[in-house]
Amino acid sequence: MTAANEMNHPQSGTNAATDGRAPARPETRQAPTGTPGLPENELRYVYAVTRPFEGVLPEEGGRGLDGEPPRLLHHGDLVAVVSPVPAEDFDEAPLKAHLEDLDWLAETARTHQRVITALTTLTSPLPLRLATICRDDSGVRRLLESGRTRFVSALDRLDGRVEWGVKVYTHAPPPAAPSPESAPAPSPDAPGAGRSYLQQRLAHRRTRETAANRADAVCRRLQEELSRSAEHTVLHRLQDGRLSGRSGQNVLNAAFLVPRADSEAFVERVRALTPGDDESVKVELTGPWAPYSFTDIGEEEPT
Repeated sequence: MTAANEMNHPQSGTNAATDGRAPARPETRQAPTGTPGLPENELRYVYAVTRPFEGVLPEEGGRGLDGEPPRLLHHGDLVAVVSPVPAEDFDEAPLKAHLEDLDWLAETARTHQRVITALTTLTSPLPLRLATICRDDSGVRRLLESGRTRFVSALDRLDGRVEWGVKVYTHAPPPAAPSPESAPAPSPDAPGAGRSYLQQRLAHRRTRETAANRADAVCRRLQEELSRSAEHTVLHRLQDGRLSGRSGQNVLNAAFLVPRADSEAFVERVRALTPGDDESVKVELTGPWAPYSFTDIGEEEPT
């Protein structure tokens, strides 16, 4: 098992915008007019909603898209965590263009996730979708007001809880190399050469099927046992190795909602369930994260 507290996870080996934990897609919320006295070329990027909390975001990971610590905007019993961002990048038209730039999107997602991770050390944040944008502070307050019922319900449900991610990868073993003592491979024209080739192909296929069956058994056992240790479980779409940069085939991509106080026991349970003598199956544990997969905040009208 590999364990990591990665900034580039999704989810990992990819970025936060591709794994299921981070916001599923960018979302723009804009107020119709600006706030008097504030620059017209400055918008508000909203990372998360929280309850009021004490403490200061850590320097490492606690800086927003503008390179400064995010600001806490209070509205009643809710707090929005925001950064000023330039309209030339985050207004509707330029943002749409930027979203086609995978490098820009990945860097924005990493910063978004770093802020959420820093918040998680101080409170139980409710992460918002990537690129949740309001025109000004008044727009942020309207966002909090219009979504208050959903925000409060989610914060109550997730208070004191974190998300752990468990992925399983299967690595098909390469065909067995002939031993030095074995006879040299027959010529393609030699009698029985075709039969020998088919036998080798069949043996390799059986080896791959055996590895796949072992991986399936590991996935079933992990899902069943860890679901008993978690309050909720979400199965995410399997990751494409071409996008994630990971070797092997992803056969399980699950998220588990666990009380923070039970995290150590959960990690030990994962370790106990991880096969230690099977190189064809790899289990990866990531977290603890803010509970991206369990926010259940529905679509809302633009503010």
